[in-house]
Amino acid sequence: MTTDTGRTEGDSWDLASSVGATATMVAASRAVASQGPNPLLDDPFADPLVRAVGLAPFVRILDGEVDFDDDPLLNRKTRTEQMAVRTRFFDDFFVGATKDGVRQAVILASGLDTRAYRLQWPAGTVVYEIDQPQVIEFKTNTLADLGAAPTAERRTVAIDLREDWPAALRESGFDTTQPTAWSAEGLLPYLPPEAQDRLFDNIASLSAPGSRLATEHVPDPNAFTEDRLQRISERWRRAGFNLDAADLFYQGDRSVVVDYLTDHGWQVTAHPVRELYARNGFEFPEDEMAATFGEMSYVAAVLK
Repeated sequence: MTTDTGRTEGDSWDLASSVGATATMVAASRAVASQGPNPLLDDPFADPLVRAVGLAPFVRILDGEVDFDDDPLLNRKTRTEQMAVRTRFFDDFFVGATKDGVRQAVILASGLDTRAYRLQWPAGTVVYEIDQPQVIEFKTNTLADLGAAPTAERRTVAIDLREDWPAALRESGFDTTQPTAWSAEGLLPYLPPEAQDRLFDNIASLSAPGSRLATEHVPDPNAFTEDRLQRISERWRRAGFNLDAADLFYQGDRSVVVDYLTDHGWQVTAHPVRELYARNGFEFPEDEMAATFGEMSYVAAVLK
């Protein structure tokens, strides 16, 4: 049973509101991590996309007008390293899948993800992006206006993940007989617990053996308590981002990702976030909120 949130059945958003604004926040962090003479990331599209959305707090962050140096979680070093760990994991996941011959990728809740434009996909690769129609339209048009061209065959599927997205994906030419690389990045807390299970069930039903899936895993299925969500919201407000996390995240008992995938035919490898920090040459931040999610892992799974 889930608790009440500010979400409603069938609610929608653009990139300046509700769940969509968190996608813009993530893109702003990627943009900052791509700045300077020694950037941790190389995403040339994140900055212009965030500016096009036009949310003032994020534009000020891009321009260096907001200083969080006294905050152990919001300061520039911590933010950029966290985003580098996350982005590099999913980048490496797709690159590794294509090296093994996978030529079909699906980015779920794609938001302002730019991998279809910035990764070097092998010839013949098809990348499907699924998200709300307003989100898909905005990103497509903005990048076209910038003169950006996809580096793979990009096919958009403009549909809410609460609707029959598997049918829409197949109608867009998705081939269920071919192995697929799937990503569900930063998505699961925004789904009701039962919808998380349904998402994984749909992915499995659409996947040929050898398909891969990348997502996140939090061992405590009730990690997003009211107190923790309140502290997340306080951090957001300090950045000028006036949203309440409790209005966006679904609480309640949910399946443990690693266990659910393992029980449904996936061979799962969990990469603890602290190990990924060390692998990238970073120190995990010493902050109470960060430590709360210090047991989180990024997950790569292969369908048997």
